[in-house]
Amino acid sequence: MPYPQNHRHETKAKIVLSARRLFNRYGFDGVSIQRIMADAGLTHGGFYKHFASKSDLYAEVMQCFFTDPEWNNGWEGIHVDRKAADAGAQIVRAYLSRQHLEEIDNSCPMVALPSDVARSDKRAKQAFQTVFEAMVDMLQRSSVKKDHSSRTSALAIAALCVGGMVVARASEGHALANELRRAAMEVALKLGGWDEDTNSKQSSRRRSND
Repeated sequence: MPYPQNHRHETKAKIVLSARRLFNRYGFDGVSIQRIMADAGLTHGGFYKHFASKSDLYAEVMQCFFTDPEWNNGWEGIHVDRKAADAGAQIVRAYLSRQHLEEIDNSCPMVALPSDVARSDKRAKQAFQTVFEAMVDMLQRSSVKKDHSSRTSALAIAALCVGGMVVARASEGHALANELRRAAMEVALKLGGWDEDTNSKQSSRRRSND
C-alpha cells in the first residue's frame, strides 16, 4: 500500500521536532542521528531520505515563529500574532516570558544553541542569521518609531531578547533569572516605544507572562 501523499512531509517534520527538542537539551554534539530517529519513532536508515547530514538537519532546526508561521512554540498561554500592529511588543513579552524561560525542550533555538552555532559550519550560521534578521525585521516594522533609528532600536531589542534569555537561563536560581528578563523586557519595550501601552488586553497578557 502506498504512503499517503503528505507522508514524506509529516515524517520530516517529526524528525525536525525531535531534533529540536534533543538539541535544545543536550546540544549538537550530545545527540546522535540514531537517537534523534529513535525519539521520532523512526529507523536510522530513513534519516538520509530527508537530510544529507546532521549539520543539514541542524540548519532546519534553526526556526522560530519569526520565520515559520506553523511553528508550535509550546509555551503555555503564549501567542504571537505576526500581523498585529503591536507584533513587536508581543514578541518581546513572549520571548522574555516566564514560560519561555522554563521551556527548555521547545525553546527558540537562538537561545538554546548560540554557542553550538558559533562552532558550527556556514549553513548553520546562515540559518541562525536568517532567524535573527527576521526577528529584527518584525520588530522594526512594528516599532512606534518610524525614523532612521528604528533599525538600530530593532537590533538592540532583538539582542536584549536573545541575550537576556541566554543569561537568564545560565543563572543559578529563579530570582536573578526573573530579574534579568524583567529588566530586559522593560528596556526593550521602551526602545520600541511600546512601554506606554495601556490596552487592557495587553496588560493582562503581561501579567500572565510575568
